Amino acid sequence: MFRRLKRWLPFRSPSDEDYRRERDRLLDRAPLPVFWLFGKTGSGKTSIVKYLTGAERAEIGGGYRPQTQCSQQYDFPSADAPLVRFLDTRGLGETRYDPAEDIQQFASSAHVVIVTVRAMDHALAEIVEPLRAIRKAAPLRPVLLALTCLHEAYPGQQHPQPDPFGSSSLPDSLPPDLQRSLAAQQERFAGLVDSVVPVDLTRPEDGFDEPEFGGDRLKTALLAMLPAAFRQTLLTLHDSMKSLKDLNDRRALPHVIGHSMLAASAAAVPLPWVDIPVVTAIQSHLVYRLAGIYGQPLDVRMLLEMAGPIGGRLLARQVVRGTLKFIPVLGVAANAALAYAYTYGLGKACGWYFGQVRQGNAPSAQDLERVWHDQLTQAAQAWKKHRSA
Repeated sequence: MFRRLKRWLPFRSPSDEDYRRERDRLLDRAPLPVFWLFGKTGSGKTSIVKYLTGAERAEIGGGYRPQTQCSQQYDFPSADAPLVRFLDTRGLGETRYDPAEDIQQFASSAHVVIVTVRAMDHALAEIVEPLRAIRKAAPLRPVLLALTCLHEAYPGQQHPQPDPFGSSSLPDSLPPDLQRSLAAQQERFAGLVDSVVPVDLTRPEDGFDEPEFGGDRLKTALLAMLPAAFRQTLLTLHDSMKSLKDLNDRRALPHVIGHSMLAASAAAVPLPWVDIPVVTAIQSHLVYRLAGIYGQPLDVRMLLEMAGPIGGRLLARQVVRGTLKFIPVLGVAANAALAYAYTYGLGKACGWYFGQVRQGNAPSAQDLERVWHDQLTQAAQAWKKHRSA
């Protein structure tokens, strides 16, 4: 879409092949949280992915692709600019599983192992033995045990209130069957996991007053286990998604944040200006993706309407941004923060523009520039907030 705008740029824009190669290189060093899901089919892995990302089950199921003989990989929201990656071991409890291949493949990439076990399931030899090997291969990598489907211990009843799992000890107020089962699970996995989190993530139609029972507890535990640099994407996504109502906006936002994080990684290169073609390509790819989400064709007229108020200012700011790299250390950090903010502001402004056009409105250049500037400011504040978290 930016072919007509290349004349603005004093830099060579990368080809599609160059862009894909550079994107893959950036993803290797980007702060991308990677969770290794380890559990039987039906133990709640998909529910955890849905809760952490907000993605629909069908989207998650269709997004997995083979990684090893017994594992799959799911990048959210897309493989082009992911925010978080899930590695899922398949068929546990159904076939004999040898973890050696996955251990070799995921040795340096997985940050946290999430073991999912139904709270009332005690046929777990197929889980415990491979987990011993996984734990031994990387003793310092955190392992979280998510005990799921708590409601199976109290069928036909609501979850206990107030939430009884606020402390590390099991409260006496729990239903006796659940209390005995949780105690047995803690004993079974002693020494193999660093944290045990009871959680029950159900569909709204299942009839529970709190369909995300224990969800905040799960997210807090995972954030505490991640290295500081890798928390930023999840914190930013969580804060930004809370106020969204429109379906297209909810679908678009993870793509905006993912591309913004990728732009920040590109801008962290210490040489002045060399990242500008790559950041521009990332931003171009983002606008294409947003146009598809909002069902808007990117013709020349629409492109020029958007480019007028945003394009010139964006390019000028990115050239100035490149000069920050002459400031050792702090300049590179500031450059990454600004690349994130510019890309985020561009994505949000374009999403707003596409949404307005879809509703039959004709946004003015002044309105578009105002939205871009407002989103730019919000993005800079969010980056600063979570960078220091």
